[in-house]
Amino acid sequence: MTDVELSLTPQQAQGRRVFNIHCMVCHPAYSAHGDKGPGLKELFKKPYLPSGLTATDEHAEQAILRGGKMMPPFGNLLTQPQLDDLMAYLHTL
Repeated sequence: MTDVELSLTPQQAQGRRVFNIHCMVCHPAYSAHGDKGPGLKELFKKPYLPSGLTATDEHAEQAILRGGKMMPPFGNLLTQPQLDDLMAYLHTL
C-alpha cells in the first residue's frame, strides 16, 4: 500500500521510510507475527510491548534506542527527528 492509501501524514510517511530501512527486516508492520522479531500490528493498542513493558512512547523509544535480547540498539543510527518520525508511524499500525 502507498502512504496515501494508508492516510499517512508527511511525518508518518517519513517514519515509514525509517521503518522500512531499519526495522522491516525483522518486524512486519501489519502482522501480529514475525519470523525474526515480533510483528508490530496494533503495537500501541495492546497493553504491553513485545518486551513486556507497558506500551508507552517512552518504553518503545527505550527499546529502539537501547535494543533488547535479540534486537540491536539503534541509538547511534537514528537522529532524534528520525526517531520522532518512526514513533509517529508506529502509532498508525
